[in-house]
Amino acid sequence: MKHITKTNNLLLDLVTELKKTSTSKKAKIWKVVAEELLRSTRQMREVNVDKINRLTKENEVIIVPGKVLGDGNLDHKVTVSALNFSESARKKLGNVLTIQELLKKNPKGTGVRIIG
Repeated sequence: MKHITKTNNLLLDLVTELKKTSTSKKAKIWKVVAEELLRSTRQMREVNVDKINRLTKENEVIIVPGKVLGDGNLDHKVTVSALNFSESARKKLGNVLTIQELLKKNPKGTGVRIIG
């Protein structure tokens, strides 16, 4: 398997923070998200708003270890955290958080689902 080297220092800092929190809070979800973020750019997850609408329930908290795109509509309230959001996705979702914000808000990762 080919070794992938990331050069984005902000991303590498985020991965380090996720792994530390995973260990200290015994929250496996953050380790999984960190591993997903270290994948090659071609394998990075991209999720459209319509998929989020289909797979989530009212007031659910989800994380996308990749980018959220704006295709589709959302008909219920959801809190979405992701590495990146397209501008149209940000407008349609309303309640969006960066992964760092979600990590600070919910360090144990309880009730958070990974979508992608």
